[in-house]
Amino acid sequence: MEQPLSDIKVLDLTWHIAGPYCTKLFADYGADVIKVERPGGGDPARSMGPFFGDDPHPEKSGLFLHLNTNKRSITLNLKCETGKRIFRELVKDADILVENFSPRVMPSLELGYETLAAINPKLVMTSISNFGQTGPYRDFKASEPIIYGMGGSMCTTGLEDCEPVKKGGNLVQYAGGTSAAAVTMIALYGAGVRGTGDHVDVSLMEVQMCSVDRRMSELLAYQYNNELTPRVDIAGMAQFPFGIFPCKDGYVDVAGGPMFLDRLEKVLGMSLMERYGGADHFNLERREEFFSTIWYPWTMERTRKEIVEACQESHVLSAPLNTAEDLLNEEHLKERGFWVEIEHPVVGRATYPGRLAFSEELPWVVRRPAPLLGQHNEEVYTKLGYSREDIVKLRETGVI
Repeated sequence: MEQPLSDIKVLDLTWHIAGPYCTKLFADYGADVIKVERPGGGDPARSMGPFFGDDPHPEKSGLFLHLNTNKRSITLNLKCETGKRIFRELVKDADILVENFSPRVMPSLELGYETLAAINPKLVMTSISNFGQTGPYRDFKASEPIIYGMGGSMCTTGLEDCEPVKKGGNLVQYAGGTSAAAVTMIALYGAGVRGTGDHVDVSLMEVQMCSVDRRMSELLAYQYNNELTPRVDIAGMAQFPFGIFPCKDGYVDVAGGPMFLDRLEKVLGMSLMERYGGADHFNLERREEFFSTIWYPWTMERTRKEIVEACQESHVLSAPLNTAEDLLNEEHLKERGFWVEIEHPVVGRATYPGRLAFSEELPWVVRRPAPLLGQHNEEVYTKLGYSREDIVKLRETGVI
């Protein structure tokens, strides 16, 4: 079955996470994504771990291999005139260009949107940056924690008497890539309707502020009531079991607030109403006694599986906190076909996360593994009309 984006051509000038994840979403659904990399070094993500076999090799970065599945790679020096000329030739036939350099870079290379739109009026160019293409912060340097903190939600995480904390991982980067992909598709549709392209400006700070899990409601609460959302004490000790708790083989997440008192009684096999007089009488002293003498002894004697099964059977929200090993062996994910095995010429066969959603009419296909640096130089440049002798000369002069 033909993939939905099989007729879309994308030039990928991205690096690190947000940009490559955006273009990966296009490639995984059939788009021809040509990743343009620096000669000799390539995407800096090639030097970021984890590495297969703990070998810091540019073709063994697990991060790079995941983010660049289904893409082709060419090398091209955009700082020399010949490289710029070749890139403009590539732009003529592209539907989408995605870049995530700092805002000054593309104009300084004489490859800004206005210049490229004059070559290809239907081009949709998406620029992903820390703070956007305009504004006082546009040229500020930033990192994941910096953008996360500036986005506002860090001031509500962590304990009240400690410093704020950031959620783990690269949430801003992946949210930025997802948002950029969605808006780029909308812009591409609009370009098809109008007959002219567009320049999409994605600010990671603004993505951070507006994402569903970034507590946008806190910004609204301040506007409506002039109140700042405070940080609160650990949820598990605030009321009946509601939070993350240790157990025999790890941790479990249980949402058993006072509205689930009768269900918790079934889980524990005792009457909490008789013992504590109900949630209204569950004061601090009684909470401490409950957790120390009933709840923690109960969880520490049981595995995650046993606790989750007991809670789910009584309709108490619960789940295990999974490790990477747990997820790779998770029967639910296996049955749904989430994991895919991909053969790579350097690292061999490995398991990777697969599709984001399932649809029979929108097939997700692994057509090729992440590319080697410059793997498709001859293929791409030959199509542009360059001979093998030309390509050798371009390589010898540092253009590719």
